[in-house]
Amino acid sequence: MAASPPPLARRLVAVATGALLGAGALAAGAPPALAGPGSGPTAVVALGDSAISGEGAGAYESGTDGPVDYCHRSGNALIQATSIAGIQTKINIACSGAASSDIRIGGTSHYTEPSQADRLRAIARDYDIKMLVLQVGANDDPHFADSVYTCIEAWANPFASGCRYTLGPVWPSRMTAMAPKVEAVVNDLRTVMREAGYADSSYQFVLQSYASPFTENMNSLTHAFEGCPIRIADAYWGRTSAVPQLSAALRGVATRTGVRFLDLARATEGREACNRSSSPDWITPLIVDVDELFESGDPSHVVQQSFHPNAYGHGQMGRCLTEFYAGTFREGACLRGGDGNLHAVTGVTTATARLS
Repeated sequence: MAASPPPLARRLVAVATGALLGAGALAAGAPPALAGPGSGPTAVVALGDSAISGEGAGAYESGTDGPVDYCHRSGNALIQATSIAGIQTKINIACSGAASSDIRIGGTSHYTEPSQADRLRAIARDYDIKMLVLQVGANDDPHFADSVYTCIEAWANPFASGCRYTLGPVWPSRMTAMAPKVEAVVNDLRTVMREAGYADSSYQFVLQSYASPFTENMNSLTHAFEGCPIRIADAYWGRTSAVPQLSAALRGVATRTGVRFLDLARATEGREACNRSSSPDWITPLIVDVDELFESGDPSHVVQQSFHPNAYGHGQMGRCLTEFYAGTFREGACLRGGDGNLHAVTGVTTATARLS
């Protein structure tokens, strides 16, 4: 058997391999790394879509704020707001608009970036990963952004039915169709980590759900002018039914795959966009960035930042994730405590919570 290369050589191999993979040069199914876990700085890694990339939180990383790449990875994203003892590096490879196919092994390219699973291969070789945090599914069958705009269109048309009537009947089937796609992502990421030499028990794998952007607790006369053009009854349906159903479906994925689950369905409760009782809100209301229309030529980027957690929201979710990391319970939820901050609690999920 050939002698193992010295530590410096192993590090150079890992760095060179990572550089090639970052350019999309390595295909799925690459051989296990020479540098196993524990050989680099400790790290936590965020993967997924806009809800975790930091969309709406500003301070976007260079190269992810257009005009080609609109992943909108924010320096204020929740992973950056964590404060976990012993963690040296916080890595965010999530991308706004990402669907499950953009995270699979050998998956699709999104905004010119290779699949997140393939990018994770290089990170797993170069760092000692202590936690993966995944938030994905909303851009698959739920078509969450399009659903929000369906609700806005219903508000704008006084003769149209509320979106609760058009979306409500199909929402459960959308959750059913989404779940196996997210489950496949979890399994792929586990495969990447195993191939890099990690035992499942050597790091935490956390699947997060989504926070509600809306509330029915808006000023009935002025809420549209404040950035929330949605009917009060539709906002109520979204907060108490649509978002909890999405969380319940993701909770099922976590249970079947054996990963930890952090429920965010109620994380913004009382702090949603345009909530008449809160200050500051933790959700960005409707933002119309006209400059983007001239820069990109794509109308979707004009409102891309709307209805996502802002810097305050991400800071609080990062605080909750920090507590959840330190906990021993497999499932938890982020809820506001008496001090006004989010805390990770157990025994309360969308399946048991009273959403009144």
